[in-house]
Amino acid sequence: MDVKMIADKLNMKVLAGKKGLGMKVEDIYACDLLSWVMARAEKASAWITIHSHVNIVAVALLAELSCIIVSEGVKVESNTLERADMEGIPVLGTTMKTHRTCIEIHNLIKREQKK
Repeated sequence: MDVKMIADKLNMKVLAGKKGLGMKVEDIYACDLLSWVMARAEKASAWITIHSHVNIVAVALLAELSCIIVSEGVKVESNTLERADMEGIPVLGTTMKTHRTCIEIHNLIKREQKK
């Protein structure tokens, strides 16, 4: 499954990083403590957070994450989106609560694995 499929199937808005929409997503990780994400998130994960500042792009790059999903309708700062575009890191936006976002993506991944 790739980032674009998640965005399309869950009606998420692609806010930045369109060049990276083909990146594969193998897992999900939800956390708002940046140092924890850097230490614990698995590579090729979709990261779900409510943070919107530019540091999330650096964390995604360091942890080799597939995308950043900003949940709960949080507005992402413009400099964050500019940096994500520059680095090719997709940033998706959704109004879903964080736990619902995790469930929906988990279900998508499981369905894709069965194919």
